[in-house]
Amino acid sequence: MSIPQTGGGPIENKAQLAKYLAEGCKPKDQWRIGTEHEKFGYCRDTLQPIPYDGPRSVKAMLEGLRDRFGWAPVLEGGHIIGLEKNGANVSLEPGGQLELSGAPLETIHQTCDEVNTHLREVRSVADEIGIGFIGLGAAPIWSHEQMPVMPKGRYRLMTDYMDRVGTMGKVMMYRTCTVQVNLDFATEPDMVQKLRVALALQPVATALFANSPFFEGVPNGHKSWRSRVWRDLDAARTGMLPFVFEDGFGFEAWVEYALDVPMYFVYRDGKYIDALGQSFRDFMVGRLPALPGEVPTLSDWADHLTTAFPEARIKKFIEMRGADGGPWRRLCALPALWVGLTYNQTALDAAWDLVKDWDAETREELRVAASVAGLQGAAGGVRLHDLAREVVTIAEAGLKARARPGAGGLLPDETHFLNALKESVESGQTPADELLNRYHGDWQGDLSRIYADYSY
Repeated sequence: MSIPQTGGGPIENKAQLAKYLAEGCKPKDQWRIGTEHEKFGYCRDTLQPIPYDGPRSVKAMLEGLRDRFGWAPVLEGGHIIGLEKNGANVSLEPGGQLELSGAPLETIHQTCDEVNTHLREVRSVADEIGIGFIGLGAAPIWSHEQMPVMPKGRYRLMTDYMDRVGTMGKVMMYRTCTVQVNLDFATEPDMVQKLRVALALQPVATALFANSPFFEGVPNGHKSWRSRVWRDLDAARTGMLPFVFEDGFGFEAWVEYALDVPMYFVYRDGKYIDALGQSFRDFMVGRLPALPGEVPTLSDWADHLTTAFPEARIKKFIEMRGADGGPWRRLCALPALWVGLTYNQTALDAAWDLVKDWDAETREELRVAASVAGLQGAAGGVRLHDLAREVVTIAEAGLKARARPGAGGLLPDETHFLNALKESVESGQTPADELLNRYHGDWQGDLSRIYADYSY
């Protein structure tokens, strides 16, 4: 999850909120790719989640990365809770999941190099202290009671609030992992087209990256349990956002949506102030119960935007949020998929043509179908396997048209990063299907074997 935002003066009128989003508009030659991924850490001897403190812990990992590889520490309340270097940061999810939020980079070659460097650094530290890391969409065995709690004020507030607004909020926080990519837009109309394509096709990403078929030690009946969790988290801040597809949608409409998302907190002087369930609209006129008489700053608005969790969202860029965490090849495949679909206009138009006639019911039914059945899902006459084949083909054409070489010119473009997805399309098998086959096959129901066989 996001770190606190800084900068920006007091907000005097609502127009500033839309202007803040519009400031993200960039010419095409300045578009960048930011890849984020989360992973579970565990003690190699016990297979239990790592605590925050101790010789085999989150803190030991962060300190090892700091001391060995030159990352600068991020502190909260005297605790190390993250790292920063060269535009990237390493942060903690509520249950100790380790996240890399990558720097904004020009090509997928660069972002994949960044991912691989990070995983090598993590492995170097982890091996010495008896820790392993695994990429899955949901913790396969651990119960809620087994999960550690990180010393971050934001997470304490959110944990207290989750049971008031849904049934799955604490599961999401403590026992799920994702991979996502953050992408740019040129203009408001470009943002609109990209966000509509992003929302409509998130079920394809969910299906292709489905990697959470187990929960609390047994198959859970879903290919992506992580996606299932998000459907019962908090209806006020999640979902497929039908209003995005209405005529007239733009930055101002997103502002109206975000203003109606209940608040979590206000960040002041290094502390998170409880504003749970309160209204940013009241904050705008100095009537926030948590800070009576104060009006928000632009950094408060930036923080608040990070507390809306739809399948795709905008800040000063677009975040694609529908995929499970997974093996390293798919950490590079996710940006390849979305860059191919959205950073070439011909590909973006082709992707829009696939989805422009769908209604809100079809989009939501596909979201559910992807969670339950992965590529075998269908809704509204649309088979996700067929749709995924078309989507990957469009993405490949978009990457070819981008023609961004790598490996010193030995690779003419970025299309090879789609290979893992092309294999899934050809076979109809996602990571979840492979895991279920192993569970019912050579693992003989022993789910503990997932750690040795699938860790980074």
